[in-house]
This record gives sequence, structure tokens and C-alpha cells, in this order.
Amino acid sequence: MKPIMLIGIVLIVLGVVALAYQGITYTSREKIIDIGPIHATADTKKTIPLSPILGGVALAGGIVLVISGIKAKNRP
Repeated sequence: MKPIMLIGIVLIVLGVVALAYQGITYTSREKIIDIGPIHATADTKKTIPLSPILGGVALAGGIVLVISGIKAKNRP
């Protein structure tokens, strides 16, 4: 399998994931109070939004790369 096709497949998978989830959510722990033996922390959820346009572009680019890899493979 050609490297261009592998890159295309990876872009297709990433595009579908970006369209399905539309963001990456993670939890961070922050110190609120740190006085001697007393410690208090708080968990906050943060989201990195992924634009549907980004997912669509990755999906379309992956399809183009896979098709061009198939066409290049069939050339004599």
C-alpha cells in the first residue's frame, strides 16, 4: 500500500471522528487553597472545540488522497 493511501485513510478516520465528537473534553485539577497542611483542589472540565469544517476538509482530503493513490496504482 502506498504512503499516500495510508495518509488518506488516516485523514478519513480523523475527519469522521472530528465530525462525530465536535470537540475534545479534558479535566484539569487546579489548586484553590494551599495553606500548610490544608489543601483544596477543584476539577474543571475544559473543551477544545473542533469545527465541523475542519472535519469535512480532512474527510474530503482523505478521499482525494485515496482516490489518487488508487489511480496511480492502476497506471502502467
